[in-house]
Amino acid sequence: MTEKRGRILWIDNEVSDVRQATAETEDGYSEKQIYVTPKPYVSFLESQGYDVSVANSATHGIKALKDQRYDAVLLNYDGPARKENLLAHIRNLDTHIPILLLTRKDGEEIRQEASLYDVTNIFIMPANPPDAACKKVLCKQLAASLVFLIEKQRVRELYIPQAYVQNFNSGYISDGGAQEHNLTNSWQSWINTYINLIKWDLQLDRLHSVDELKAIHAMQKQEANAAFANYIQNNYSDWLVNQASPPLSVDVVYKYVIPEIQAGKQVLFVVMDCMRLDHWLKIEPLLHPMFDVTTHYYYSILPTATRYARNAIFSGLFPLELAKRYPHLYAEPDKAQTSINRHEKELIRLQFERHGIALKPPLHYFKIFDTQGETQYLQWLNVTDRISLEAIVVDFLDMLTHTRYEADLLRQLIPDEAAFRDLVQTWFQHSWLYKIFRMAADRGITVVLTSDHGSLLCQNASKISSQTPLTTGLRFKEGKHITYDTDAGYLITDPETYRLPGSEEGRSYIIAKEDYYFVYEKQFNVYKELFYGSFQHGGISLEEMILPCVVLEPR
Repeated sequence: MTEKRGRILWIDNEVSDVRQATAETEDGYSEKQIYVTPKPYVSFLESQGYDVSVANSATHGIKALKDQRYDAVLLNYDGPARKENLLAHIRNLDTHIPILLLTRKDGEEIRQEASLYDVTNIFIMPANPPDAACKKVLCKQLAASLVFLIEKQRVRELYIPQAYVQNFNSGYISDGGAQEHNLTNSWQSWINTYINLIKWDLQLDRLHSVDELKAIHAMQKQEANAAFANYIQNNYSDWLVNQASPPLSVDVVYKYVIPEIQAGKQVLFVVMDCMRLDHWLKIEPLLHPMFDVTTHYYYSILPTATRYARNAIFSGLFPLELAKRYPHLYAEPDKAQTSINRHEKELIRLQFERHGIALKPPLHYFKIFDTQGETQYLQWLNVTDRISLEAIVVDFLDMLTHTRYEADLLRQLIPDEAAFRDLVQTWFQHSWLYKIFRMAADRGITVVLTSDHGSLLCQNASKISSQTPLTTGLRFKEGKHITYDTDAGYLITDPETYRLPGSEEGRSYIIAKEDYYFVYEKQFNVYKELFYGSFQHGGISLEEMILPCVVLEPR
């Protein structure tokens, strides 16, 4: 017995009229008169397990939709159906039901109407009766379209887990753990690994009943991050003396912004604080219709915190070089919580000056904290005739990351990484920043979009102590005489080797690995619970270190 796959309503205004007209035809078929009746197609669909009802008028079709629930509508859109605006009537009754338009004519007008009424697909039917072989092919194509319409989620639920298991068994899911030896000398392989892990994140996000599979995937990511931490410990210091180094934070402007300036383009350089690679992949579909997208990847320097990573982007210098060369521009944390990134405009200006590049008009820098800042910048851009380089810092994601653990409402809104990804996409789609991107596309302005660091969902608290005060970060700390769990962190006792300041003062840096976060022994249980499940940054992980730098060329 064939399994029932769905209930279909076929609305065809021409069935009775055209049959009579074709009977009067003597010498061949006229395109205006001939319509292929749905009977053979209905029979085939029924043989495939679909329950098909045929309505031969708009009135009967609307009544059927009112009386019963259907999984999809097949609508002959030639003739009366179009004149009676049947699409609008269907959408008034059901805003979500999938609609497959059947038509003998294709054209811009039909596509516009299909877009207006959220038609799922258009199926071109033959103008003349097909022969048996052609009819068989058309039947199969029509059935395949229905699978896409009404069974897409079922197919996903069935085949994506199978594909994941195949990749899991082949060892391709993480390229870490057991295959770590293949990655020892390849930073590009780790980028490929992380991209692959994220793509599976996005695939699994769309499934409903695969909790066990998602748990396996989370375990794979944990194992990959553990292997990645070992890889960074073994290789990072070599990168800093340019031994087979990947692009780092200090290279972003030189490698990806300056070439666009030198090509004579107007450039909008956007640093979205704390944007992860998976966040970018959720934003990309919104920008793709307006831009040709080229995605590059780079590694954040350590620690993966704004104070270090973003200043490295704007200055083109490692923290140690920045502190030595421009001590008046190198900001240390203070009790007044003065911004430690307040010199970014001057830093990027000096970087261009070192490369001998004069910007005309001069560089413009803007920092966006909220919707008011977005609105102000959009207004400024709207009245500006020409730019050379616009540097924008967007703080929304970083602020959201830091405040999430403080508010129960935000914890409910962002319970996990999948929800975080969706929220980023929703925010961007309705933000003034999106309007800024659209304006840039309209004006032919090239956009270079990147992040200074990512963030990690922290789930393991680790005790830390010191005889002297330490800095406040949960994924990294600076100070002296640090006592810590070696499984949780990586201690840097020679900052100069890592091109960090502090060697003269005997300062050390402790950087968290995997999903650990540091909590003082005093009131350990209180703060362990407070920060459990929070998104933090500053440490060593794929999520924090491997970042996109995207060049968007207006179409």
